[in-house]
Amino acid sequence: MANYDVIIIGSGPGGYVSAIRCAQLGLKTACVEGRDTLGGTCLNVGCIPSKALLHASHMLHEAEHNFAAMGLKGKSPSVDWKQMLTYKADTIGQNTKGIEFLFKKNKVDWLKGWASIPEAGKVKVGDEVHEAKNIIIASGSEPASLPGVEVDEKTVVTSTGALELNKIPKKLVVIGAGVIGLELGSVYARLGAEVTVVEFMDAVTPGMDAEVQRSFQKLLTKQGLTFVMGAAVQKTETAKGKAKVHYKLRKDDSEHVLEADAVLVATGRKPFTDGLGLDALGLEISKRGQIKVGADWQTNIKGIYAIGDVIDGPMLAHKAEDEGMAAAEQIAGKHGHVNYSVIPGVIYTHPEVANVGETEETLKDAGRAYKVGKFSFMGNGRAKANFAGDGFVKILADKDSDRILGAHIVGPAAGDLIHEICVAMEFGASAEDLAMTCHAHPTYSEAVREAALACGSGAIHA
Repeated sequence: MANYDVIIIGSGPGGYVSAIRCAQLGLKTACVEGRDTLGGTCLNVGCIPSKALLHASHMLHEAEHNFAAMGLKGKSPSVDWKQMLTYKADTIGQNTKGIEFLFKKNKVDWLKGWASIPEAGKVKVGDEVHEAKNIIIASGSEPASLPGVEVDEKTVVTSTGALELNKIPKKLVVIGAGVIGLELGSVYARLGAEVTVVEFMDAVTPGMDAEVQRSFQKLLTKQGLTFVMGAAVQKTETAKGKAKVHYKLRKDDSEHVLEADAVLVATGRKPFTDGLGLDALGLEISKRGQIKVGADWQTNIKGIYAIGDVIDGPMLAHKAEDEGMAAAEQIAGKHGHVNYSVIPGVIYTHPEVANVGETEETLKDAGRAYKVGKFSFMGNGRAKANFAGDGFVKILADKDSDRILGAHIVGPAAGDLIHEICVAMEFGASAEDLAMTCHAHPTYSEAVREAALACGSGAIHA
């Protein structure tokens, strides 16, 4: 048994970042992880491996569609799926070993095993009970399914199984047109699968700006994905390695069946707190299974904190990281802070989709007067040269003060471009501040400046 200032449960982006920050602040820190590797869902079966497959499949797309136009002649590459999975595994290994190194460097103890909290101030791992002045629950989330949909991770899979299918399916049905479904759907579409996305709502990526939703769906349709919108999945059936997806259209209650070699269930995620013993502790949990916390990320039990996917808010790795650092600062007697109005979201398809802050719909609902500055990547020289002219930058600014309230980007490197707008918003900048900042030519980032100019007297290249 050991005594610690802080024990963190879970080594995902929230947990491991929080552990390192606690150690940097002089706190004796341990992190509990039951997997054989650190990094949680994100590094092992989430963000990192999916980005490896997205990158590999995009390179294939470039070779098949754009190389010849650039004078790069030769046979299109064939897909060695086994080698692609090896590349993905190597990518995971490099990242998870990197966290092990950071733990050693910062003197964070890795307590190997699954945790439970028998009482405040104590964490049980295996047969050992460790004492901690503070406990941070960072146990993350797990895929949520639907009634009548049984996941076997072979034919009917979550994102975890979709990252290691034994072969590329001829027909893939994706249930849910959210971030995970569209990213993995686009991977398999590029690799030659016939992909059909079935979505309950009438628009993809629920909650995003409506104009982005429409444009994004059109672009993915152009890339070969088929969409069935307003459809309620009733059940799945599997037999002999094949699947059937039964759904009803909401508009007329008509029943339909799709046949597939694999079905990806991408209907969201739910907090993972199994085995922690939270009920016996008396920890307050919401109806949605989320741990309730105060402004300092502390639960209703003194000395027990929670961050990331187990609490309210978007289930994003970087949101968890910010909360992990902020909770560490609070425990160390400093002032931890997270600006929840400036948390970007990114979809890593091609083109990428990124957003931060308000949408036109949220501003209309709030009755706030705003203006829109928009610029198409077709007017950007670098994008045109790189066959990346699809999409646009849209900046929303307050009608009177010109302060930037939100931004939405569909286009090349959108996930990187969004951050200059995040920084601008963090400092309360106006669209004019962004418009008057010199941007290097030729870069994709000029499209952001042009959108900012469009909030004022007008873009130059439109």
